[in-house]
Amino acid sequence: MIQTIRITSKGQADSKGQGLLADVKRFLHIDSINNIKTAKVYRLENVDKQQALRIADEILFEPIDHIMSVNNPLIKHSVKIIEVAYKPGVMNPEVASIIKASSDIGINVQAADSSVEYAFFGNINQADLEKITKKFLVNKTIQHVVTKQPKTLIIKGSSPKTKTIQIRKLTEAQLMALAEKGLYLNLEEMKVIQNYFKKIKRDPTDCELEVLAQTWSEHCNHKTFKAKLIIDGKKKEPLFTRIKSTAKNNSKLIVSAFVDNSGVIDFYDGFALNGKVETHNSPSAIEPYGGAMTGSGGVFRDILGTGQGAKVIGSTDIFCFAPWDLPQKDLPPGCLPPDYIFKHVIYGIRDYGNRVGIPTNNGSVHFHTGFKAKPTVAAGAYGLIPKAKAAKQQPQKGDLILTLGGRTGRDGVHGATFSSGVMTHKTIETSGSAVQIGNAIEEKRVIDAVLAMRDSNLIRSITDCGAGGFSSAIGEMGEPIGAHVYLEKAPLKYTGLAPWEIFLSESQERMILAISPKNIKKALEISRLYNVEAIVLGQFDGTKRLKVTYNNQNVCDLDMKFLHHGLPQREMIGTTTVKNIKNSQPEPVTNLSSVWQKVMSHGNVASKESIVRMYDHNVQGTNALHPFSGVGYDGPNDGVIVRPILEKPYGAVISHGLNPAMMEIDPYWGSIWAITEAVSNFVSIGGDIGHAALIDNFVWPFPDEESMADLDKAVDACVKMSSILNMPFISGKDSLSSTYRYPDGKILKIPPVLLISVFGKIPDVKKTQSADFKKSDSVIVLVGKPDLENLGGTTYFDVTQSSSPQISKPDLNSLVQVLNSVTKGIQNGDILACHDISEGGIAAGLAEMCFGGQVGANVDLSVILSGAKNLSKRPDFVLFSETPGTFLVEVKSEAIAKKLFGKLPYYILGKTTSEQSIRIKSAKTVFTLNVNKLKDAWQRPIKEVFYGR
Repeated sequence: MIQTIRITSKGQADSKGQGLLADVKRFLHIDSINNIKTAKVYRLENVDKQQALRIADEILFEPIDHIMSVNNPLIKHSVKIIEVAYKPGVMNPEVASIIKASSDIGINVQAADSSVEYAFFGNINQADLEKITKKFLVNKTIQHVVTKQPKTLIIKGSSPKTKTIQIRKLTEAQLMALAEKGLYLNLEEMKVIQNYFKKIKRDPTDCELEVLAQTWSEHCNHKTFKAKLIIDGKKKEPLFTRIKSTAKNNSKLIVSAFVDNSGVIDFYDGFALNGKVETHNSPSAIEPYGGAMTGSGGVFRDILGTGQGAKVIGSTDIFCFAPWDLPQKDLPPGCLPPDYIFKHVIYGIRDYGNRVGIPTNNGSVHFHTGFKAKPTVAAGAYGLIPKAKAAKQQPQKGDLILTLGGRTGRDGVHGATFSSGVMTHKTIETSGSAVQIGNAIEEKRVIDAVLAMRDSNLIRSITDCGAGGFSSAIGEMGEPIGAHVYLEKAPLKYTGLAPWEIFLSESQERMILAISPKNIKKALEISRLYNVEAIVLGQFDGTKRLKVTYNNQNVCDLDMKFLHHGLPQREMIGTTTVKNIKNSQPEPVTNLSSVWQKVMSHGNVASKESIVRMYDHNVQGTNALHPFSGVGYDGPNDGVIVRPILEKPYGAVISHGLNPAMMEIDPYWGSIWAITEAVSNFVSIGGDIGHAALIDNFVWPFPDEESMADLDKAVDACVKMSSILNMPFISGKDSLSSTYRYPDGKILKIPPVLLISVFGKIPDVKKTQSADFKKSDSVIVLVGKPDLENLGGTTYFDVTQSSSPQISKPDLNSLVQVLNSVTKGIQNGDILACHDISEGGIAAGLAEMCFGGQVGANVDLSVILSGAKNLSKRPDFVLFSETPGTFLVEVKSEAIAKKLFGKLPYYILGKTTSEQSIRIKSAKTVFTLNVNKLKDAWQRPIKEVFYGR
């Protein structure tokens, strides 16, 4: 018997309903609905009504704010009610918590489910209802409209037997037809597999083929980055080889690089910092909420699964979307609207990080029409680990394979191979099973249990079940020694899974640990203490084979050497293609105030405070520099500083940089821009590049010859900048599937993204600085040499519909000296405020510093214009140029500026004032702008997206 509990707010309005109503009015222009109210619906199986009432009273229901009913409708007088639930089999994060909490009060709930009712008031026709349902309520890959009360919540089914795939006699055409059924392997790779099985005189099982496809996928094996290269007719070293070679730059800082789930650098007092940034572009394109949640969850587990376990101390999120107001006609078939993706990615990051208790304290959001078919969604995390436990370890013969955390379901099947393929108009329908739904509460328990095991010296080796699930985790961990897995022991969410699905599932919140038999009892005790399910799946057995059985049925038996080293090395060709970008300069500005406001309200410049305030960036109490500061706590900072050991002054500094618009124009100088921007953000808050390392994320179109050449240029830029800055790359990720194919076969390349993250250490968090001006009558200085000739890719050119094939280039000859001078000035207290120049240029930087300090500024551009040439004689080009590696700083006097920057390019621009205006002087022209008008233009856009007008 099923009992149905409904709970809603006491008032006529609720935040969820009001948010939906705002979206309906804003995006669908339906004004006939005057209210939307929601109710939470819980269904419980195998309990009576009295037990349901008790569960509601003690677990689900808050009488101060809510009203509740059991087995009766709750919302009355609405014109229509729609109930939306996860499809049967899709992981519902609330279910496990409901069942566990019910058990804690002595009630055995056999099965449970939850859903949401949406009640509409006013007038609504069926056509509008269908529009609302399709656009805002139901993602058909994982959700459905509930039309009748279910008879049971229990999912039943028998497990299909392992199949043998007759591969040895297939023709080349038949091999490729097989590959196209979710394997995403090319003909050469399929023939290598065919020949392997011919040699051992048998055909593969379905599981063996899936394991090979997962292990050899671009997502897991990085085939392009390991490939032999011929670029413009010349042989070059593999991309990965070149990136790894940067470890020689400041190698003393490195504890671990490119051999574990994250990179590790030295910290203080016997500790180390580790960092990793992952992308979740493909899942977020088809289910943005779940895709973003599991992006965060996965990267948290990368930090946890480093060495013998690290504590996550911070989270970052970096996104690239199409503009939220993109016309419907411009949206490619089968793609979700960008406003929907934008909002639900943010909600996913918010809900996961907040619930786990990880501060989300650094990030950015970028907008470009090129992301209309697929977003870029990057989630990063940073951790603290005892240095003695930071090195990657290998299991030993006889160690037990322990699975810890969530149960296994069909969610995430084909995730690794799906993420390696090109997106089409059918992806959202055919790849729904590749998306997972995260369970943040389970993740929190897993993190606590692992850290307790680490501190008890129980863990020999650890990794997370990321792409490929058990297959990748056990396969990679057991590569040097071999493993035997007994799949029937795996805890399942429901019955009916085929053995290969169990082994390849990417269900979330699962870790794999190698535990010595003598320590297994203690490990299981800790698991029970933290309420985490832990099961011994098998053993690392010394056979150097990956053997998987299911109730004595042979599922997989592969030679580890073939599995991990049998993949043929690709040879890839890159050919440089001249990009046809016209040179179209904007007309001279006659109304600076108007264009300045347009720049400030552009999505790439506008305040992201409305987003950041959804995140709990104080949850661990470690923030030493917040995302926003100043008089009103609304002035943006360039990075974040945390104090991970509360009783110590030591700080971890985190920043990043990217610019898709400039990458699209020039992949080499766009990469230089991204790296320079990342380290400039790091330095502008007090970081020292001598104590920091780099992380790369290449999010690229599928590498045809043109994109391969562009990718090669980006890697060249990384190697060059690593050498100039003396900063090593210690971790990274490539996602080479940013491509969409239209139904007619036309290919759309998503703009390439090079995301650069920086993290490092500082001895004292007090010797840092924020971006807000501190007082009036201070001296404003531009430090570094601006490039005033080249404004291609700038926000200014975007708002004026201009273009140029040339982007802003930093002065590499003086860059390091400029960075070091800023660091020194901040750490000795001479610099009172610092903000690097990026999107929006000097104009945006100056305005944001005024916003934070609630001051104005008098600025004279003649000192810059007097030495400028040609086009750069224009004041608008000075104000809106976006040269990385240049800074606006506040100092007490011109004498201090000369002391700090005397041998470097620097310009005294003017002074701060107590008036709420910015006065710009240029030759004989004077512009005066109201600070509050600029601030309103800056704050309004993102606020309206999430909260309406």
